[in-house]
This record gives sequence, C-alpha cells and structure tokens, in this order.
Amino acid sequence: MSEQDVLAAVVRLLPAIRERASEAEARCSVPEATIKELTETGFFRLLQPRLRGGLGADPVVFLDCVRQLGRACGSTGWVAGVLGVNAWQLALFAPKAQEDVWGLDRDARICVSLAPVGQVTQLADGYRLSGRWSFSSGSDHADWAMLGAIVRDGQGKPLEMRTFLLPGSDYRVDRVWDTVGLRGTGSNDLIVEDVFVPAHRTLGASQLADWNRPGHAVNPEPVYRLPLGSLFTSSISAPIVGMAEAAYEAYLAAMRTRIRVSGGGPVAEDPFAQVRAGRAASEIDAAWLQLSRNVADLHDWARRGEQPPMRLRTRLRRDQVLATERAVTAVDLLMENAGGSAMRTGDNVLQRAWRDVHTGRGHITNDPEKALVLFGREAFGLDVSDPML
Repeated sequence: MSEQDVLAAVVRLLPAIRERASEAEARCSVPEATIKELTETGFFRLLQPRLRGGLGADPVVFLDCVRQLGRACGSTGWVAGVLGVNAWQLALFAPKAQEDVWGLDRDARICVSLAPVGQVTQLADGYRLSGRWSFSSGSDHADWAMLGAIVRDGQGKPLEMRTFLLPGSDYRVDRVWDTVGLRGTGSNDLIVEDVFVPAHRTLGASQLADWNRPGHAVNPEPVYRLPLGSLFTSSISAPIVGMAEAAYEAYLAAMRTRIRVSGGGPVAEDPFAQVRAGRAASEIDAAWLQLSRNVADLHDWARRGEQPPMRLRTRLRRDQVLATERAVTAVDLLMENAGGSAMRTGDNVLQRAWRDVHTGRGHITNDPEKALVLFGREAFGLDVSDPML
C-alpha cells in the first residue's frame, strides 16, 4: 500500500467517522471502531520506518490525512495526529528501543506527555521514574507512552531533559478528561510509580535536536531528518484546520436555507454574510497552504541530505501558529453570523467545531507570541534557540 492509497482509504472512512463524532464526545474517547478502521487503512504506519513495516512517508501526506480526519471529527483528527506522529518520534530512538516496541507488535501505538514534570533517579544502567503527567491524548488506545522529565544531579541542579519510553504495564491511565471542546480526545493523566526505565529507552533533548539521532543508524528515510518541532507542532495545527473546514461547510449548508428574522430575506443573499464567507474561506486556505508548503520545503532539504536553514525553521513555526490562529478566526467569523440555532446542543457541526478549535488553540505549541518572536529574532540576525525548532 502506498501513502496515496492510505490517504484515499482514510477519506473513504470520513462519513462513518463523522457519524461517530457525538459518540466520541459522549465517551470522552475516540470509539474503538474508528481506531480499528484507521489501523486497517495503514494510517498509523505512515510515519513508521520501512524497516518496521511502515512507509516512512512524505510528511505532507500524513498531515493531509490528519486534516481530513479533523473535518469529520475534531477529536479523531487530533488523536490521529498525536498517535501518528509518535511513531515518527520513536523512530529517532536507539534501535534497541524500537525493537522493544515494534519487535513485539508492529501495530503498537504510543501516547505522549512531554511536560517535564516527573521525578527521576539516575542509576548506572538506567533511571527510576515517578510522577503524574496530564493531557495524554489517545492514551486509551496506546500500548506505550513517552514521558518527559528532567534529570538532576545530587544537589538538584538540572542536567538534561529526557524523554522516557514506557510499556503500558508501567503506568496507569487516570480518566479525568472532561472538557468543553475536544472532548473525544481522551487526554487523560498517566501515573507512574517508581518504575525502572533502561537507558536505551530514553532520549535526551540534545539528541533530539541533533542532526544525527540514534535512530538514523537503521532508518535512512528523509522524514526522520526533520526537526522535532516542525512535524510535532504541525500535527497539532493540521486537525484544527480541518475543524475550520468542517465549520465552513456546515455554515454554508445552514445559511443556504436560513431566513433572516430581521427583514425576512435569505441569509445567503446578505452581502455581509457573503463577505464573512469569503474572509473565512481565505483564512482557512492560507492556513493549510502555508502549513503544507513549509513542511514540504523542509522535507526537500532532508531529501538532499542537507540541514534546513534556521530561516525556514522559524518560518514554519510562524506559519504553524498562525494556521491555528487563522482557523480560529475563520470559525469565529462564521459563528458570529450563524444565529442562535448554531448554539444548540446536540449533533451540531458548527458549534462543535467552535468549541474544538478554541480548545485546541490552548495547546502549548499554539502560543503565537513565543513562535513569532523566534521568527523576528532570526529576521533581525539575532541568535535563535528553542527545542521546538
């Protein structure tokens, strides 16, 4: 199966996934049927190395799948993006860590919570890890977890941030997720109580940022040369763009038949509604075009075996956060003109998208000021350093 075959198969699933959007919200988790179907399409293997039965695919194809899924169900698109990109991150770990996961099950899925909130004790052959990590999207459907923590010396001084890879038997999921938007993501807490993590199942921040990562020894595909911040952050914005597309389509469908109470004319003939539709459509188009262009440009550099320039990396972060901002702006424009019926509860696509995009906007990767200052510093010729580049 080629990457384009996977994309086509994902698109064929969209009507069924759309039908399950309300179920995902009610369950606070993506339905098992959806995860099973996505597994069968090969979606979760898009960013998995070829050595491990994956496709090592073009990252734009992966992001397009995530965007399409976000159109059908915001929560499903979000979870698919997070679980899918974690296969890419595992491919950067030492080969032995990859064997631990994919040697047992090539369909194994990995959830993540990288905030460095854990407590670590360094040992001669590994680490002992404890703590509670929040916002682990899709954790109900994961077999492994990647967790962040800071390694400290004997005096408590920070030495290095590391990512720790744990099997499901080493943590438990505390199902605390109950939110206004993105309810179906199941972004629950993970609790770890004094477990041993062997050294080969950890990866330091400096290794992630390096041009040569441990996983490159066995995974030569260009996609694994992309900077961490580029693909990880883009996989958060892509489903939000899809949510905005769904909101736009729902708005047009509703307004074609709606009669305005004030004046009695069709809303579709209202020039102000037409202007809003035009602005919203342009914001959504710009969001996706810039997001996909920048990732494609990065991938081209990787194909040539060259390190991408900092200007491109900061441009990607600039446009990634603005993609989310544009999506939110577009949905707000439409909601402001959609009337009271758009706020009804139930299976309301526009209202659900409005809740979902605003919830997704709160993710740390969507902080516009932090990302834009990186671009500005580089533009002015100043030093730029950030783990999300």
